[in-house]
Amino acid sequence: MKLYDVVVVGAGNAGLSAAITCALAGKKTLVIEQHNLPGGCASSFRRGRFEIEPSLHELCDVGPLSNPGDVRKMFDEYGLKVEWCEVPDCFRVVSKYRDGGVMDVTMPSGIEAFKDAMEKYVPGSRPKMDELFELMQEILDGIAYITASAGQADSNVLKEKYPNMLRTGAYPTQQVFDALKLPKRCQDILSTYWGYLGVDMEHLSFIHYAAMVHKYISRGAYIPKHTSHELSNAFIERFRELGGEIWFNCRAEEFLFTGDRLTGVRTNLGVIDTKYVLANINPDIIYGKMMPKELIPEREKKLVAARKRQFGARIFTAYFCLDVPYEELGIKDYSIFMPESSDSAEEYKNMTGSWETNDYSIFLCYNVANPDASPEGTCICSFTTFSAVDDWNNVTPEKYVELKNKVAKKFLWKLKEKTGITLQGHIEEMSVATPWTFARYLNAPEGSVYGYETRDWDGMMARMMMLSQDYPIKGMRPIGTAGPRGDGYSSAYICGQLLAKLAIKDLNTEEV
Repeated sequence: MKLYDVVVVGAGNAGLSAAITCALAGKKTLVIEQHNLPGGCASSFRRGRFEIEPSLHELCDVGPLSNPGDVRKMFDEYGLKVEWCEVPDCFRVVSKYRDGGVMDVTMPSGIEAFKDAMEKYVPGSRPKMDELFELMQEILDGIAYITASAGQADSNVLKEKYPNMLRTGAYPTQQVFDALKLPKRCQDILSTYWGYLGVDMEHLSFIHYAAMVHKYISRGAYIPKHTSHELSNAFIERFRELGGEIWFNCRAEEFLFTGDRLTGVRTNLGVIDTKYVLANINPDIIYGKMMPKELIPEREKKLVAARKRQFGARIFTAYFCLDVPYEELGIKDYSIFMPESSDSAEEYKNMTGSWETNDYSIFLCYNVANPDASPEGTCICSFTTFSAVDDWNNVTPEKYVELKNKVAKKFLWKLKEKTGITLQGHIEEMSVATPWTFARYLNAPEGSVYGYETRDWDGMMARMMMLSQDYPIKGMRPIGTAGPRGDGYSSAYICGQLLAKLAIKDLNTEEV
């Protein structure tokens, strides 16, 4: 087999982004993927006459043409062609305030519109919201600087231009909210998005929260017109145009070393020689199964040990394809967050306890943003929540289907109870994905599609600053949700690009 400059293992979001980055830099690049389709979670599947989106709720930082975000700019730089549908609002949340009051709030996109809505729901909150958005903008600018520096950020520049980012960098979101003296009900509404990161507000880094929430609010959210499979196909088409190769049904089994340097990948199709590997695989699997134990650096052993049992959200999603238009069901919102309360720490505890204590879910109706998401006269909806790993560790094969359908049925009744929307009687097709579904399809430990939790000492800022240290395994870098940007589609695309640029730098330095 020929020698490749770079082999990207895994055609998930980070892998596809890394592959195009390497190809654009003129590197001979091969992508290997164990499945017969690209994208990992960024795909689609069929049930009857419906094509269903498996995981993407909404993509932040795309932005309109008049105000493009980093993701749109990245896709333009890559030369990708994607049709986008704009999500009409940020979210609706139906819950309870921590003071016991009923919360039923719909928040629009756009910073000024968002502030206006907050002032309506929480009179007198606007001055504090102005402070919050000013702080979040500084944090976004600081993160952009660190990303552009590829781990070589100048500490003096950070102190001079982004002092408030440094001040808040070590603190969880709840603590920053309290320090800003944001009104309590204002905090409760702002906490809605914590579920997208899988870490409660008492442990979620404010920098990570600010980076995501500001982007959602300032530029709105988007979904691809033809499911996230459209995104993955666009990557593959462009990658091949650039001369890249992709082998499907090719499973990486072992990383091969000459001395202390990676020089190849053993696969089910044979050995591939390469100068560098970008591995879109959880590090637990890389170190535990795919490389010689004596070559695992002490730093990585300690890091993995410190993260033990700290896998991120394990996802449970139920999909419902309905035989009526969404308007006939009284559905008006694209996304409805339905926590039992706005106490995120209590919600996190309940949802990771067992399915019986977990009353949290996010309801989506894709047709609200994309009328063509399903055949005429129909609609597609889904419920997503986190799942306690012990629910699925302890279930027997005989009880597996019974349990997953029981959980799905629970959320159908919760939707009716909280919103008055009834789906029963109109379900033409349904499918349920548990953590084991995602574990099997994505090779993700325990189905943790979010990698490791970005919480406490292991937040996004700490991971970004670690990039200033050379990765200790020569010829390889892990990429993906376990990387510096954490979970989410946008983060994975950016992470793949960032780590690919570091790999290109390594290769170019060695060639000199």
